[in-house]
Parts: sequence; C-alpha cells; structure tokens
Amino acid sequence: MSDDHNPYQEGKRAGLHPLLVLFGVILVMWLLINLAVPTGKQKQAAGPEISQVVTEDPDAAPVMYKVQTTLTEFNAMSIVVPAQVTTSQVVSLLKQFKQARLNRSLATILPATSPGHKLGDHAVADLYIFSDPKYATPDVVGTLARGAHAPGNLYPQVIPFEEAMEHVRGHYRIDLNDTSNPDTGSIGFADESGVHSKQYRRIF
Repeated sequence: MSDDHNPYQEGKRAGLHPLLVLFGVILVMWLLINLAVPTGKQKQAAGPEISQVVTEDPDAAPVMYKVQTTLTEFNAMSIVVPAQVTTSQVVSLLKQFKQARLNRSLATILPATSPGHKLGDHAVADLYIFSDPKYATPDVVGTLARGAHAPGNLYPQVIPFEEAMEHVRGHYRIDLNDTSNPDTGSIGFADESGVHSKQYRRIF
C-alpha cells in the first residue's frame, strides 16, 4: 500500500495552521460578544421606553383638602384631608404644593404663612396634613411647630407632641432662606432635632 494517505509524515504539518486556529477562535469570541452585548444604538432605543414606565400609583387621584388653621406667628398651617385618602394621594398632594410653590402660584390655593416677607407670602411655611380634624387645631399645630424639646410647663400641651406627630399624614416645609434645600416633603413628620413619627418617610 502507498503511504500517500498517511497524514502524519515527517516534515509535513498535521491539521490546521496555528494562526488559522487563533484567528478562528478570535472570530468566534467576537461574534459571541456582539450578540450578547447590545450596541449603542440598541441601548439608546431602549432608553425612552424605560423612562416612559409609569411609576405613579393609580390611586394617587386629586385630593380634596381644607385649610383648618393658619398660625402666622409660627409660619404654620394645618390641612385636613378625608380619612380614606391613601399615602400615594398624600404624596401627590405634597408634590402639587411644591409645584405650585415653584410656579409661584401657591398663594392662589393656600393662605399666607409669612405675609409681608421679602421672599414672598410662603417664604417660610410648615404645612401639616391630617385626616382627623381633632389634630388640626391651633394648639396642636403650635405644639408641632415648637418641636419635641419645648418645655411642657412653659407651653401647656392639650395633646402631647408624641401623640400629635403620629397623626401627621404629610408634612411640607418651605424655607426660602435655605437656598440649598428650600423644600422638604415627607410622609409622616420629623422635627429639626430628628425626632420622627413611625411612618416617617422623606419624599423630597
């Protein structure tokens, strides 16, 4: 028989050239990477779809509210909403007030908390949102405005601070003197010392 069919002859290379194998491996890896990782155009196309995802709670419908008390000496106000209002709706109301403040239209929907102030009628304001009108009284608003560490014998409290703060559904603090953080909104309530209600959660 002839030895022509024997691939393993002395002086002859068996199989493919190593460079061809290397280029083949690189080509396969390049194809796999391009199939697995989206291109820049694909990423840009996906961006708007993600940003258009609705994150608002469908329960966050417009809220009926009533201004119960305004105390200009504390730059404070109590607002009463129906008991069935959801947390999402309270968040929506807080954002509505903030947007009105930014649009300079807050005075059209709420009484002044700092009348005559050089920065406007709502330059300084604490808006307390309640569901129970019992806690929207001037006494309770004054207690909350003074803070947790106000001496009780100096300022008699009909309702203790600890009880009053647990009934605050939402709180919006405006201070235009603080240019770095003029708006603070939260579910629940926290005073400047850090004392806060159980349901406290900052929104903005």
